[in-house]
Amino acid sequence: MKLETLLLRSLFAACLLVCGWMMASMLFMPGPVQLAGSVDSARLGVMLAVPGTCMLPPDGVVCPRQDS
Repeated sequence: MKLETLLLRSLFAACLLVCGWMMASMLFMPGPVQLAGSVDSARLGVMLAVPGTCMLPPDGVVCPRQDS
């Protein structure tokens, strides 16, 4: 019974320590982090994340393609 209690307490302490490190890194980060990749790929990612003008209706029918 002592071994299980010791293991649980050490696991709790380790989890608390890791959570504290993560919280400290979020709070005391010196500046914004630049993600890997170029600026062009970041713009492409934003453009892909933004929905188009025609959303998929609830009946499942796909919107017709509009030529511009």
